Amino acid sequence: MSAGHGAPRLVLASASPRRRELLSRIGMSDFTVEAADIDETAHPREVPRDYARRMAREKALALPPGDAFVLAGDTVVACGRRVLPKAEDEKTARECLALLSGRRHRVLSAIALRAPGGTLHERLNETIVRFKQLSKDEVEAYIAGGEWEGKAGGYAIQGSAEGLIAWISGSHSGVVGLPLFETRALLKGAGFPIG
Repeated sequence: MSAGHGAPRLVLASASPRRRELLSRIGMSDFTVEAADIDETAHPREVPRDYARRMAREKALALPPGDAFVLAGDTVVACGRRVLPKAEDEKTARECLALLSGRRHRVLSAIALRAPGGTLHERLNETIVRFKQLSKDEVEAYIAGGEWEGKAGGYAIQGSAEGLIAWISGSHSGVVGLPLFETRALLKGAGFPIG
């Protein structure tokens, strides 16, 4: 529990508006946002699962210690052992979509929760996503819509890309950016009051 008086505080170590909105879906509305500034470069030969876990952990530990619970997350889109980049330009988005077209890929959504005493709790969700075989017109229409900007793997499942996805096995919220089942369980397990 919090070292101070009253209800414990929660800090979300992410600037992502998607993570803020997802937290509200499980009744979490009273939290502070403090984006963690870390180096997100993958280590040589680091596999996607380890990379996602490390990013979430480093974000949770990057904020100064205090009396709050600190929640951090990281979402990685992986094809085999390859981590797909966040698409910052149309060329990268096209390359990602070409790679994902007609095949399965994994979305690894890691979360880390640092309790006020410094104890770290972690979870990882893995979801399998399969895109339909994308036509050139479908790719160009998606690129024109701009939803790919800054998104891991060049797509956002909560937008029009959902109409291009044949199926998923796992957590929809995990693909968006914060697996809610695991997040709720992590908070409850660490003693944070959540309904």
